[in-house]
Amino acid sequence: MILIAVVFAVLQLANPAGRDTPDSKNYLSYALDLSGVGKQRAATLTIDYVCAGKASVARRNQAVDPVRFHRASPTRRVVAECRREQWRGVSARLAAGRSAGHIVPFMPPRFMRIFEVRPGYPVFLLPFVTVLGVTWGLWASAVAVTVAGGVLVFLLLRTLRTSTGAALTGQALYYVLPCGTTAMRPMTEGLMMAVTLAALWGCALVLQGRARAGTWLAGGSLAVLFTVKHSQALFLGLCLFAACVLLLARRRRWNGPLRTLGVVAGCGVLATVLLAKLLHYPSQSESVQDLLTGHYARPDRVRPWPEFLHLEAAFWIEWTRRQLWQPLFLASVLAAGWGALRRHRAFGVFLIAAAGTGVLNQAAHPDINVWGERLIVLLWLLPAVGLPLLLDTVVRPGARMPGGLVPGPSRREAEVTR
Repeated sequence: MILIAVVFAVLQLANPAGRDTPDSKNYLSYALDLSGVGKQRAATLTIDYVCAGKASVARRNQAVDPVRFHRASPTRRVVAECRREQWRGVSARLAAGRSAGHIVPFMPPRFMRIFEVRPGYPVFLLPFVTVLGVTWGLWASAVAVTVAGGVLVFLLLRTLRTSTGAALTGQALYYVLPCGTTAMRPMTEGLMMAVTLAALWGCALVLQGRARAGTWLAGGSLAVLFTVKHSQALFLGLCLFAACVLLLARRRRWNGPLRTLGVVAGCGVLATVLLAKLLHYPSQSESVQDLLTGHYARPDRVRPWPEFLHLEAAFWIEWTRRQLWQPLFLASVLAAGWGALRRHRAFGVFLIAAAGTGVLNQAAHPDINVWGERLIVLLWLLPAVGLPLLLDTVVRPGARMPGGLVPGPSRREAEVTR
């Protein structure tokens, strides 16, 4: 396990820069503000990082361009253009006194409020950027959270009594699938996936008889997830609660560890809703307006919900068409779901529920142009965990646990032994 994690971390040295997205600068400037630097200094460091990344990508692209590879390096030009573009809006807003909050005003205050209510990820970045600087701090933080996600997959699978080979396969799959690629980007998704895996580990512990430790782990994960992205905490709490109700209804027993876990998940949902209202977090209506107005660059829509539902239907039709054109994702998800339910039916329900939060997250933001389908990336947790379970079922057919029971000798084996 450690060897796979070290190899993955070493391979990431090939790309220390150029991984950022438009959201990255908001989280970075938030972390820099928490470290005590002023808004002007935070803006300088953030813009320099973003522009250096763009220049690095432009230089690598030109080096392999059949027509332009022999031209001079575009680094200076790209950096100059990037700085001029980034500082144009920031300078005007700072001069107008828009320096409230923790984030440099790259966008209007209404849009920045969405990121102001996500302190968990900037707090996670804080020690890395303080000790290692911006570029290597963000790189190290991404490596740390991605490695942690893979290790959690390993521990989760071993808790379910899979073979060591299957658990190592799950760890490796997490690194090479889009969940690992996305986690290496300086965004909240890497931390969200790691915390979601921790919650799933708690569910696995409950199913294996360690109810107290598992319930505390799942509840603590929901609390941490609220600070990272409160909407994701709401989705995960709802899905885990639904999974507990489904399993309890199937077993026709409304007591025991699963009921306690369901109560914790339900309380997490209620706490998320109440805290978001008390703290005046942006509502779903604000999110819809942000989507339909291009980050508030246009006037608010008068009837946003009919337009949103129309866009929702069009999005899923187009998304399905693209997936059928390249069906690897859908095939992996279906195979993993079947494997998880076959190997360990009760945990398979929890796994599908947690991975399904990616679908809910995407449904809340039906934007086909978002890079790399990162909004639905949590659904890739299903192949990362479910495919090793399917592999273990094929390799060790006697280890199948249809009801979530602890594996042991079959009745026939016991008779032979006797």
